[in-house]
Amino acid sequence: MKIAFLVEEFPSLSNTFILNQITGLIDRGHQVDIYTANQINPPKIHPDIEKYKLLNHTYSAKMPKDLFLRRLKAARLLLANYHKNFIVSLHSLNVFKYRKKASSLRLFYVTIPFLPKQSYDIIHCHFGWSAMDGMILREIGVLQGKLIATFHGVDITQYIHFAGIHAYDSLFASADLLQPISKRWKERLIELGCNEKKIIVHRMGIDCSRFCFHPRQPPANGLVRCVTVCRLVEKKGLEYGIQAIAKLATINPNIEYNIIGDGILKEELQQLVRSLDVDNIVKMLGSKDQQEIVEILNNSHIFLAPSVTSQKGDQEGIPVVLMEAMASGLPVVSTQHSGIPELVENGVSGFLVPERDVDALAEKLGYLIEHPEIWAKMGKSGRTYVEEHYNIDKLNDRLVEIYQQLLEGGIG
Repeated sequence: MKIAFLVEEFPSLSNTFILNQITGLIDRGHQVDIYTANQINPPKIHPDIEKYKLLNHTYSAKMPKDLFLRRLKAARLLLANYHKNFIVSLHSLNVFKYRKKASSLRLFYVTIPFLPKQSYDIIHCHFGWSAMDGMILREIGVLQGKLIATFHGVDITQYIHFAGIHAYDSLFASADLLQPISKRWKERLIELGCNEKKIIVHRMGIDCSRFCFHPRQPPANGLVRCVTVCRLVEKKGLEYGIQAIAKLATINPNIEYNIIGDGILKEELQQLVRSLDVDNIVKMLGSKDQQEIVEILNNSHIFLAPSVTSQKGDQEGIPVVLMEAMASGLPVVSTQHSGIPELVENGVSGFLVPERDVDALAEKLGYLIEHPEIWAKMGKSGRTYVEEHYNIDKLNDRLVEIYQQLLEGGIG
């Protein structure tokens, strides 16, 4: 099959779940091209990007942020691509029909890499807004193929908060298939008016072979290491995790809490750590590559994921890093948030508590610290569940089956 992936940005260290799909499809003999509104140059790059030479199959017009430069470059691109499909280029500038997408020139920049015209078996769009782009590209005649939209979390929570509950009405009518990554988001799509017959839940997954399982044992020196891996943004709930650790430290100072990641809340969280006087316990380690993350997970005892719904309505999907932690054998403490209860079996592979409940987080962390004899059993349960339901090899096999069914007219 010939498959186009439409994504908001690429390559991105935080979106390894998309990368796992792309490389899995290539391994199965399919051709994959990647189209992105924002081709970025992160300080660190995932090794699979180089291994599969994915940048050679990534296309982007790289829209400048500055409006004057954006218009200047657009004029040059319009002249340079005049011979390819001038009419389609003009369609992408139709402000009466496409409004802000056209007036901001975003649609024009998204269109340019597809000129003169591209045809695929499957157009797989990650996040709802990329699917809206894909829908319009098909509509103006620059792209052909069956359109699939994968919904993750922010695109069906915070985006709806700003764009309104009818934001995806046209996509629901036009798309060939909707793929929410959880049952929770399937229910939400139906609530928003999508035809249930067009929906198939397809989860994101991990390569379990990259995460060696080993049962957690009580540390010889008595120091229990807790860890969180995430972007430093509101929905990750880190302030509550830090407060819970600080509360525990008053009665059990022999703990360490490592936070891996970067983001807009870095300074605010550092200030919180200082104000709670837990600088010697809470360590903010910054961004790490996947191998470094694996090593830190392997040297930890408990994984903490205190996710919350942000003030703007943003929610998680099912955090991939939770899958990675469970695959490595870590018992977890997380929250009753979004699709997380579909991954973490409360009381079996870890504990789930209400969002923003510092006391409950501290209680469950404290219980795990005081009962290391249950770590290995919880870790084994988590590993088994991830292997069964979130194994990327199984999920990619299923994804190919879904593609084939769609092409044969067996869905919808």
